[in-house]
Amino acid sequence: MGIKIPKSVVFGSAACTIVGGIYLIKDKIAGTAYEGNEKLTNKVVIVTGANTGIGKEVTRDLAKREAKVIMACRDLFKCEKARKEIVLETKNKFVYCRQCNLASQSSIRAFVDKFKKENDRLDILINNAGVMRCPKGVTTDGIETQLGVNHMGHFLLTNLLLDTLKASAPSRIVVVSSAAHRKGKIKTDDFNSENSYDGAEAYAQSKLANVLFTKELAKKLAGTGVTVNAVHPGIVDTEITRHMSYSKSTTATVMVKPFFWLFIKTPKQGAQAVLNAALNPELQNVTGKYLSEFKIVEEEEETDEVKNNKLAEWLWITSTKWTKL
Repeated sequence: MGIKIPKSVVFGSAACTIVGGIYLIKDKIAGTAYEGNEKLTNKVVIVTGANTGIGKEVTRDLAKREAKVIMACRDLFKCEKARKEIVLETKNKFVYCRQCNLASQSSIRAFVDKFKKENDRLDILINNAGVMRCPKGVTTDGIETQLGVNHMGHFLLTNLLLDTLKASAPSRIVVVSSAAHRKGKIKTDDFNSENSYDGAEAYAQSKLANVLFTKELAKKLAGTGVTVNAVHPGIVDTEITRHMSYSKSTTATVMVKPFFWLFIKTPKQGAQAVLNAALNPELQNVTGKYLSEFKIVEEEEETDEVKNNKLAEWLWITSTKWTKL
């Protein structure tokens, strides 16, 4: 006589199988994890926007590798909360919060001054912080917010740290960009979006600026032992989407976000491509490239804007003027 299995057990087992299958599919869609086991003992790393999202997960991973990590953040309260969590988990006490508001050039300069007084080397700079599709606004220096934070802030920060990076060579700079740069246009006639403003266009312009900055900086750093690459980490569920319409709508959050959840990476998954760009020994001598997750995108695959060397030079000169370098 066969044993009759209760329907609740059957349904429960089926539900567990389905849920498990969904998570396996999500992990598959999320792509490759960085599996390098490099130790970073006595290495110094700066991560901007390190208290949340990708930046926090990158910081956590680097702390596990025994790096000294400087968390460059605007909000010190949130930074300290994240720092304590990471220190307790990794047992690495060499993780520090330092204020750096990328929307304020005076704050950036103050951060760099303090960093140089406290450190004599910098092995990796990860330009991760950013804003996306925010309402029209300007930084304390009068620059459109997305352009000011995503590009100008990191442009200034990087240039002020170049002497330390060169002295610490071989060293790396990682610029977190986005596939949105492919839709970007550098509006040379309205660079600051004063005549017209569209949040999506301004974001794409700032991300294109990231890539053009990377290419031009790589030329200027040739032969120094410092490499710089831009990386698109994939579509990641972080606080950067807080200004998106679906994030502000309860209906959209309930109806739409669960559907896209399967195809969106977690911050930890998004951090993998950044870690690859920062640590992979195979990229030691690779510079001036744009990586779409783990793949190096060749120049012939890029947009005409990215291949426009004159535009990259114009952006560099303009950025130098706007940051008073």
